[in-house]
Amino acid sequence: MNLIRILKALGDGTRLSIVNLLRVETLCVCEIEAIIQSSQSNVSRHLGKLRDAGIIYSEKKSQWVYYGINMELVNQYSFIKTLLKEDLAKHPEYQEELAKLKIYREQNSGCQNAEDIGV
Repeated sequence: MNLIRILKALGDGTRLSIVNLLRVETLCVCEIEAIIQSSQSNVSRHLGKLRDAGIIYSEKKSQWVYYGINMELVNQYSFIKTLLKEDLAKHPEYQEELAKLKIYREQNSGCQNAEDIGV
């Protein structure tokens, strides 16, 4: 994988938000959209850049596509592991999004009712 492409993909706040959420669990576009409060097209565009860089993978389940962290890449580049486990934890905005993810899960929300959660 091209290191420059990886660094460029990680050089955006929205993409860092997405990676921060995906380090916890796999999510579909509508779930990410609800948590980071962004449009479907914007989330999809950022997911595409992360996937093209090899940082995330996608997996189709029923009618939804779920995204997760490519752990092979994370293990290959230790700075990504440090970013995910240590550096993002120092920034309140990323911690707030993890709190929203927790609320989202406590409400047992899924793709079917992602727009109704109000997080």
